[in-house]
Amino acid sequence: MDEVYELEWIFAPTDYFEDVFDLACEHGSFNMSSGKIKLCISPEKYPSDHRLRIQLHEELNARFLAAQVLAHKPYTLGKPNVSRLYPDGRRDVWAFPEGISLTISCGSGDFVVADSEGNVIRDTKQERINHRIRFSQLAALYISDPVANSLLRSYSAAVNDPLNELIHLYEIRDALSRHFNGELAAITAIGITSSQWSRVGQLANSEPLSQGRHRGKQLGVLREATHEELSGARQIARLMIEGYLLYLEVKSQ
Repeated sequence: MDEVYELEWIFAPTDYFEDVFDLACEHGSFNMSSGKIKLCISPEKYPSDHRLRIQLHEELNARFLAAQVLAHKPYTLGKPNVSRLYPDGRRDVWAFPEGISLTISCGSGDFVVADSEGNVIRDTKQERINHRIRFSQLAALYISDPVANSLLRSYSAAVNDPLNELIHLYEIRDALSRHFNGELAAITAIGITSSQWSRVGQLANSEPLSQGRHRGKQLGVLREATHEELSGARQIARLMIEGYLLYLEVKSQ
């Protein structure tokens, strides 16, 4: 065995990405298993002050933020501990007692469609996993973009602050409008419809919803948003975020 530094993260829920797979990154590959992620780096590429550890954590957390947009459920991702493994079996360990806290929930029904010979035509779980991987890769690639970072963190706030969910989802629309200097330019750039754009504004600003932005003006008539209203707003917000990440990808080509 060659000498390596091994970084290990603990995350929950253990099925947050639904399957076990590797996520490629500049320094190797994040190897994901049930509740754990490992990354091995050669000593010459790992600085002794461990500053790379924080950079890698931010890159990995960007992937979780993207997965959260699609799953709409909280997660925990502890910052990594580091081990130096030697060819003779010795191990040096650095422990960093710190982490990010949140919680859990949710599930979904899947189906597989096959032809008469057993060839899979459609596997909804695999499609969802592939989409999540692709989306998380885009998020990790563009997390340093201020707008992309802001959009992902606003969605994370919507998940973890449900009493103000529509306020946080509206922040996504607002950030895009400011960045593109207007609604029409934003709609065109990210590839959504004007009715989808307007729907987020209607729910956040006009409907008398307790999760909305102007509830102080509608005391006495406020109601809780329905599951359909929240689900619809979340889906549009996801389309906005994904549309912006794809816009960045095209722009970079």
